[in-house]
Amino acid sequence: MVNFRVVALSLTAGEWEAFLADRPQAHLLQTSAWGELKARHGWSVHRLAGGEAGAQILTRRVLPGLRIAYVPRGPVGPWEALLGDMLAAARGAGAFALVLEPDVDDPVAARRRLDGLGLVRARLSVQPSTSLRVDLVGGEDELLARMHQKTRYNIGLAGRRGVVVRPWDDVEAFAAMLRQTGDRQGFGVHTPAYYRDAYDLFRPRGECELLLAEKDGEPLAALMVFGRGAGSWYLYGASTGRHREAMPTYLLQWEAMRWARGRGAMWYDLWGVPDAPPDELESRFESRSDGLWGVYRFKRGFGGTWVQTAGAWEAPLNPVLYRMYRLFGARRAA
Repeated sequence: MVNFRVVALSLTAGEWEAFLADRPQAHLLQTSAWGELKARHGWSVHRLAGGEAGAQILTRRVLPGLRIAYVPRGPVGPWEALLGDMLAAARGAGAFALVLEPDVDDPVAARRRLDGLGLVRARLSVQPSTSLRVDLVGGEDELLARMHQKTRYNIGLAGRRGVVVRPWDDVEAFAAMLRQTGDRQGFGVHTPAYYRDAYDLFRPRGECELLLAEKDGEPLAALMVFGRGAGSWYLYGASTGRHREAMPTYLLQWEAMRWARGRGAMWYDLWGVPDAPPDELESRFESRSDGLWGVYRFKRGFGGTWVQTAGAWEAPLNPVLYRMYRLFGARRAA
């Protein structure tokens, strides 16, 4: 008997959401809302599914004459059998390469599979490949007990010094605060319209909240937290740098975790620490402040567990253009 596998191509957003409905483990970046967000800011979206696997593929021009296809934190499900269809879809969209960033529990095994399938490890991941994930299971006292003593103290200190955290809807002010933070700390940010679209797409679904930490009515720090299924993610955060002695960012993170718990999340991803093993992180963080090392000291205090993905892997579709890209290109973060 011949077994046939039917692959549905060009799924609509509604059809894709129906596919994801039975797959709560699918990453936030594989949702139709994320695809719509990227579509509003220069990407094209392609969705396909076959059996238990599916992929939301984003494509865009990265250099003149060079178009890349990218699957953020996907594909979804046991995707190896779907690889040929993904390659065909990417090639049909005019891409010279397909980039996968699988969201897997066993990154070592995933890397072996990806290597065996002929993919090439990317020089840089688009999304952070290493993070800290805070366990939200248990009562609030248990969560606080799992944190470092200094972090726990600073959460309480913020409240005693008059810091209040509340939902906020001034996305444009948040974007301006992010720009100031980026200029101060040396990282790039999206346009104000990007954050407005993210808020408008995800908050009506109950999958996003913008939180503000303020003191005496003065905005001090803010973050945008997202949630889907058992997961929650701290994707965007900003601060003014004022009243640091009041520890507003500590209380802000705690309230984000409380929001995530309120919607049923079991873990909270702090989204990005230096790409290094735990022992190296612990032995070097006191002497490093560059890049993500500067935030690791802060994030480690919340008692999260070190987690790592398989990273980004590239499947060349046009060998000549791919070699040029590897030699000269620089992919912008999504």
